[in-house]
Amino acid sequence: MALRVALVYNDPIPDRYSQMGEAAAVADVLDAVKAVDAALTSQGYSVTKLSLVPPLNEVRAALSRLDVDVIFNLFEGFAGQPETEAMVAGMMMVLGKTFTGSEAPTLALALDKAKTKELLVAAGLPTPRYQVLRPENVDSFMLSYPCIVKPVAEDASHGLTQDSVVHNPASLAQQVEKICTNYGGRALVEEFLDGRQISVTILGNRKPYVLFISEIVFSLPPELPRIFTFGAKWLADDIYYDRTTPICPAVVDEELRVQLSDMSIATYKLLGCRGYARVDLRLDARGYPNILEVNPNPDIAIPSWSEEGSGLLYHQIVERIVKLAFDGE
Repeated sequence: MALRVALVYNDPIPDRYSQMGEAAAVADVLDAVKAVDAALTSQGYSVTKLSLVPPLNEVRAALSRLDVDVIFNLFEGFAGQPETEAMVAGMMMVLGKTFTGSEAPTLALALDKAKTKELLVAAGLPTPRYQVLRPENVDSFMLSYPCIVKPVAEDASHGLTQDSVVHNPASLAQQVEKICTNYGGRALVEEFLDGRQISVTILGNRKPYVLFISEIVFSLPPELPRIFTFGAKWLADDIYYDRTTPICPAVVDEELRVQLSDMSIATYKLLGCRGYARVDLRLDARGYPNILEVNPNPDIAIPSWSEEGSGLLYHQIVERIVKLAFDGE
């Protein structure tokens, strides 16, 4: 009998991101649903789809009614409420459901970039120097310019624009005010590294391994900072969209490949990731990797997952993720 899989995801409904022109990141989940559905159906799985909408008590009821063997968890949080990603995974855990990807504590931890960096520092893993600032304490800034200002608890590059890299107190104060007003009241300020931006995608549970290493190559005018903005990901008419190119597999020498792999797997284990995740890194002036953040349950829509980089067909990767929901390894 065919394995019964439910694709669970967030219905992209209007929200505060829509008001800020950032709705594209929310709607992108539908591409992942389509890709995973096609991959599993082509291999004989019995697939149903469940689109979740608030409130959370109705979400719990909908999940409890699912009669399937495994949930393929594509839920990214209700737009404007990124913390609900972990809350819904927590519901799946309480209900005793088998589901793909990381569990609730890992999702909550990875969402909070400041807490993640605290762990990285305590574990001796390199990450850019940082502070958490608000408008009322911006005068306590102790880092070196240039810096990049991000929301503490968002994903999908929300809040990242060409103005996010700051070079002086005035622009720092302006960006901290903007981020705190629009994204939850805290800004993560990091010393900006202008080296290569590389991502390491990992599969596994207790024995994780690198699936592929990719790179974002920038061909921007010199006056624009080399960062992966919201526009680079989602807005086709944005200069960053045209001038940032994902390359997979990344061209790295053996020494760098080992550094990236070892560091990323250590980070994956540190945060308790399960199934699959992506670790984003940036090289410093010495060419040494520094960890920027961890993305459990990252975007899995084609072409995000390169067959060229992994040596596997897309449906094979999706099937491995399903099997990892049952497998402790």
